[in-house]
Amino acid sequence: MKKRSARVAPLPSFNVSALNSPVPDGASRSSVIQCKPGGNCPSRHRGMTRQLSPLSVAEDSAAPILELQNRSPSGICRQSRVERQSRSGEEGTQTHTESSSQEAEGQTRCQSCTSTFLKLIWRFLIILSVSSSWVGTTQFVKITYETFDCPFFMTWFSTNWNIMVFPIYYSGHLATAQEKQSPIKKFRECSRIFGEDGLTLKLFLKRTAPFSILWTLTNYLYLLALKKLTATDVSALFCCNKAFVFLLSWIVLKDRFMGARIVAAIMAITGIVMMAYADGFQGDSIIGVAYAVGSASTSALYKVLFKMFLGSANFGEAAHFVSTLGFFNLIFISVTPIILYFTKVEYWSPFSAVPWGYLCGVAGLWLAFNILVNVGVVLTYPILISIGTVLSVPGNAAVDLLKHKMIFSVVRLGATIIICIGFLLMLLPEEWDEITLRFINSLKEKKSEDHADDITDSSVHTRSRSRANGTVSIPLA
Repeated sequence: MKKRSARVAPLPSFNVSALNSPVPDGASRSSVIQCKPGGNCPSRHRGMTRQLSPLSVAEDSAAPILELQNRSPSGICRQSRVERQSRSGEEGTQTHTESSSQEAEGQTRCQSCTSTFLKLIWRFLIILSVSSSWVGTTQFVKITYETFDCPFFMTWFSTNWNIMVFPIYYSGHLATAQEKQSPIKKFRECSRIFGEDGLTLKLFLKRTAPFSILWTLTNYLYLLALKKLTATDVSALFCCNKAFVFLLSWIVLKDRFMGARIVAAIMAITGIVMMAYADGFQGDSIIGVAYAVGSASTSALYKVLFKMFLGSANFGEAAHFVSTLGFFNLIFISVTPIILYFTKVEYWSPFSAVPWGYLCGVAGLWLAFNILVNVGVVLTYPILISIGTVLSVPGNAAVDLLKHKMIFSVVRLGATIIICIGFLLMLLPEEWDEITLRFINSLKEKKSEDHADDITDSSVHTRSRSRANGTVSIPLA
């Protein structure tokens, strides 16, 4: 047999520089390397040949190799740098957004804390102003009695100053309101407290006369009580008007019955009896207690009748009404101090001996107290005005103790404390029982949650200790 030998055809030769030469227009990358054996390669350099290794190059691997050759290292670095910059930019934007949101939250919290603090300061100043003006009025009356013993003239003179309440209110309206009104238009607008027709002569006499008489009686009896008792005792007894308002409202206005306020009324009556018993139900003490209780009673009647016939009023209407009382006092009640002067019930001589400075001090402080009461009810809560009134009791006690060297008996001190506690009980809201029950239930729920958290923490701690010791705790069924 003849042996057949297989001949291997030589690989086509091509110039290596053809690979590195640029690709001509219209030719693809595959046209550079796809040269079939025995065929002519589309290369310009056909004369120069080189024999390659017997390893055949696959067509699929040629394209990635050429693509890697065409890519420069600077392009890859530039692309990675751009990616890094974009990522860092996004992270910086997120960080800036988070920091700005945190700054906004911090500013909001700061503003809320500042507004809350300013509100607390404003309320504290209202309470302090009400208490100070009432203490000052009481103490100025006691000083005026040393040289001028005419309580009704002081009452009449101080009530005339109420005429200035509405002008003061209108001045505030001009200073603060954006849409300013003329005095006549504002006066007519505030006159609606008397009815839709405003203030007429008939309504002026019908509505103003009883309230003006009650106002004068309240202040006159209060000043008479200061002649017999100390300022502390009179201010404490006057706080009973809150209990009298509740009793009259319950009887006349059919307000809601509250057990706590009944207890407060009983405490007020107990304090009155103890105050009268301090000197054995005789002498000037019992008369002074009667004057003070009468002043508190007329004050309560004034408030209940005002609520019954006039209802609630805003600051402008209240200022208009108080100024109207001042006009009625000046026109119709001026004859009373003249009669008392000529009958020598309240007589002073000479006229220059009248302590006008002390009288103006009493009238100015009384006017400030009335304005603060009306402003405080509108701008703050009525409970703050009541707290300011009851704080006048320790204020007067401090002045009596430090200036007048008063010594308080145990009975008077106990009566004062009981009356003040009853006054504070009157400040409880109508739904105080529901609020108290909700508060107690919330405390119980919070305590049960804390107890459950403590049990969970202790079980986790026990489980971790048992695992550390190599034992497993099995709960009992």
